Amino acid sequence: MFLEDEFVIRRVRASRVSISLLVAFVAFAASILMTFGLVTTVYAEESQQKVEQLAGLVRPNDVNSGSLLFPAKEPGFFVEAPRLKTDVQMDVSGPIARVKVTQRFQNPSKGWVEGTYVFPLPENSAVDVLKMQIGERFIEGQIKPRQEAREIYEQAKAEGKKAALLEQQRPTIFTNQVANIGPGETIVVQIEYQQAVHQSGGAFSLRFPMVVAPRYNPAPIVQSVEFNNGAGFALANDPVENREQIGAPLLDPRDNAKINPVAITVNLKAGFPLSDVTSSFHDVDIKEDGGQNRMISLKGESVPADKDFELTWRAAPGKTPSAGLFREVVNGKAYLLAFVTPPATPDASSPAAKREVVFVIDNSGSMSGPSIEQAKESLALAISKLNPDDRFNVIRFDDTMTDYFNGLVAAAPDNREKAIAYVRGLTADGGTEMLPALQDALRNQGTVENGALRQVVFLTDGAIGNEQQLFAEISQNRGDARVFTVGIGSAPNSYFMTKAAEIGRGTFTQIGSADQVAGRMGELFAKLQNPAMTDIAATFEGVKAEDITPSPMPDLYTGEPVVLTAELPEEKPAGKLQIIGKTGVQPWRVDMDIANAADGQGISKLWARRKIDDLEARAYEREDRASLDKDIETVALAHHLVSRVTSLVAVDVTPSRPAGEPLGSAKLPLNLPDGWDFEKVGGEEVRPAPASAPDHAMATPQQEFAQLAASRMAAAPTAKAAGLIAQKSASVKLPQTATRADEKIVRGIVMLLAALLAASGLAVWRRRVRGVLAGAKP
Repeated sequence: MFLEDEFVIRRVRASRVSISLLVAFVAFAASILMTFGLVTTVYAEESQQKVEQLAGLVRPNDVNSGSLLFPAKEPGFFVEAPRLKTDVQMDVSGPIARVKVTQRFQNPSKGWVEGTYVFPLPENSAVDVLKMQIGERFIEGQIKPRQEAREIYEQAKAEGKKAALLEQQRPTIFTNQVANIGPGETIVVQIEYQQAVHQSGGAFSLRFPMVVAPRYNPAPIVQSVEFNNGAGFALANDPVENREQIGAPLLDPRDNAKINPVAITVNLKAGFPLSDVTSSFHDVDIKEDGGQNRMISLKGESVPADKDFELTWRAAPGKTPSAGLFREVVNGKAYLLAFVTPPATPDASSPAAKREVVFVIDNSGSMSGPSIEQAKESLALAISKLNPDDRFNVIRFDDTMTDYFNGLVAAAPDNREKAIAYVRGLTADGGTEMLPALQDALRNQGTVENGALRQVVFLTDGAIGNEQQLFAEISQNRGDARVFTVGIGSAPNSYFMTKAAEIGRGTFTQIGSADQVAGRMGELFAKLQNPAMTDIAATFEGVKAEDITPSPMPDLYTGEPVVLTAELPEEKPAGKLQIIGKTGVQPWRVDMDIANAADGQGISKLWARRKIDDLEARAYEREDRASLDKDIETVALAHHLVSRVTSLVAVDVTPSRPAGEPLGSAKLPLNLPDGWDFEKVGGEEVRPAPASAPDHAMATPQQEFAQLAASRMAAAPTAKAAGLIAQKSASVKLPQTATRADEKIVRGIVMLLAALLAASGLAVWRRRVRGVLAGAKP
């Protein structure tokens, strides 16, 4: 009996200790849960404040599929990209086109954002109007010196006012920044520009570029400077202007649908009876409005912005105008636009001159795809057209260079066959180091034989950023050679191609698709084989001309017109315009009566644009850069034009973003130009989505986020890529703003009540055990 009682006592005592420990643990757990609940409540409130501060930033799971996300500075958050739709209205009146570009910036996010769009315009466009539409109001932009315009914009942005800033980054590349676009809001910005219609070989054409192709930017040139005592330093000369200002996110077409839709309408009033009107790269609807007018619009309403739009028209047989003179009066001055097509009068009595042709072909990564095939086909065709007594060579380049024959060789059949086989075997890859190839073509091909004509034919997309460096090389080292450029692909750098040909006293041919190779190269052959009209000059009788552009006048080839603009100091000038030149040894001259000039509009803008182009193209001749900038600024401000040193800025007077609301910032992504290979595009401006990089590209999630946080938009990933980034960063300790603090509190209270009930039950049980123990004592 005693042993049994002792066993019971020990069991009761052991149970009492276990229950005490259990009660203590439950009470401790309850207190921890309550404390955690209270802390979580405070933390949730702070996190909610954090979320409110990050209004407009999202996580991948917060958006619908198809949204484009950019990494934000705040780890774990992303910026939802603004969306863009563009409408283009082109009004053509004779030799001049007036174009209105309407850009609609839509903010799909829940926060306030600033959108930046990088876009191209034609190389001869005179941009003079910026309007911002808010509701029913239009706010007109004002032309200002570039720095002043930027300061006005930044101040308006900080004050919460809607503002737009239009800047030229390069002659054909512009940026439009729009600040304080509200949640779900659409801001409309209108840009207008003037341009001249292009004419060659009896065809008239107009081109509207839609996408900025990524540019290859050569590294700065480092030069060592040493003193007599052995000390020295290094100087870096950067051949690329605005290296850091033009970068735009590039959309990977393998993971995304094309974006930035564009609708185009053309109101064509040719001024002469028309025959055919064609669109080179897009399907269009054409409606006739009499014999001289057409209305052209895209089929399907809009197309993605991934390749240039080109419209070409021809006159009815026998109706092609051979000359025209137009006049506009602005601020007491007259501005003239003249074009004259010289007759094709080659000297048949003279034998064709022997030619020395240096072909240079770009096989860099940007030429991959259809572009390299078009270039190879074009070059093979050109080589096959050489005469046996001609001499030629082939130079190819990417980030390396090959001089195939190491100098000029006879265009014998076996040499032509070797060269064509070599060209057909080329592939496109690597960077675009154009300067060494150009230097080799101009400097290292030996002296020109007596009676021969040296011609350099450059086939490239011109996707480079060091244009000025190349212009200087052509101007200083071409000697008696003529430089012809052939633009390849869907979005060539037409500014570089046009100016390089103009400085090289050659001509520019553009090939945008495989079916254009034969026709466009045929036109080039005609220009190469026929004598150029040289020594062209324009003079005025009876009136003084302030400036004539272009200066100097370029050489002309078969079917090309002389096109010039001039500023005259009188509103109603009298006298004559004389244009002279010669074909071979044959002189040519035409006189035009200024009094008979037809009224025109926008001619002063065209003159000012060409005046600025002349100044910019010869910038390498000016040691005093400040004086050059001042000359450009004077012309641009007088004619209300955007230039490298002037910008248009529009500001609403009423703040719209509430004080304290943060402002996100995002650059709108661009499509890859049609036909380009995303994997082979190189250059500083190309920023592929992180999803395209291997998983081992970044050592740790912390390092990855450190890189992503370097700027507001470090890359242009898709929603898919953003999700991958989020998965990679799972180990990073980020604020859990979605924690359910209320559930934690309820759980803590329930556990506390359970602990209290358990403690009460334990007290009753203890009293009963004491009674048993008291009765069991001897």
